[in-house]
Amino acid sequence: MTVATVILTMASGAIVGLTLGLIGGGGSILATPLLLYVVGIHSPHVAIGTSAVAVSANAYANLVAHWRRGTVWWRCAAVFALIGTAGALVGASLGVLLDGRRLLLIFGIVMLVVGALMFRPRSETGDMSRPVDLRMCLATGSAAVIAGLASGFFGIGGGFLIVPALIFATGMPTMSAVGSSLLAVGTFGLATALSYASAGLVDWSLAGGLILGGVVGGSVGVALAARLSTRKAALGRIFAVLVIVVAIYMILRNLDSLVR
Repeated sequence: MTVATVILTMASGAIVGLTLGLIGGGGSILATPLLLYVVGIHSPHVAIGTSAVAVSANAYANLVAHWRRGTVWWRCAAVFALIGTAGALVGASLGVLLDGRRLLLIFGIVMLVVGALMFRPRSETGDMSRPVDLRMCLATGSAAVIAGLASGFFGIGGGFLIVPALIFATGMPTMSAVGSSLLAVGTFGLATALSYASAGLVDWSLAGGLILGGVVGGSVGVALAARLSTRKAALGRIFAVLVIVVAIYMILRNLDSLVR
């Protein structure tokens, strides 16, 4: 691995970490495109498997920070992570079998949807009085399977799916959903990484560079978030535009895979 590749990999990890620390989510969806179009990985499957390793490590690191702040609902987080991991394993197995360029085309379409959804404002409150009954458990389990499938299929953390799913299923406040989602994000990423690693589709040296860059970028992002707390909505919209632009680029690059 050349010096340029190391620098580009760590810079890509820093971008992902910075985004996660600054606006609290969405950054991991850029990991695969950065590995493909900045670092220069040729295999979409290796890019997905490698990014899953970094996503998992960074999610667990951020989970510790939220745990210290008391924003993790452990029982809900554990149930969601355990049930969703089965979906992540199935999704990862399906993703490996699909043609790489078609997988990227679908990924680009998903990114378009995510970018559009990021323009929606988040409510910071939840229905704290919702009872823990069979209906809640079924809703949580169903949401976990769907989020896990998407996370495993595309090799992403899936926080953009898990946070609203937790709010919908349990009524917890957004900040608690963000903190609790990290257990699932880390576990889904680990399941996806193990699935891809078993097929020899993880570049461990690049994964290490992504993780290291993500730790540095995340620290900077958290520090900036405290100073720019009143501008997070604007920052989120700027990031949403970036996600949409990258999605359009990926779709155009892989559109011809439909006629192959």
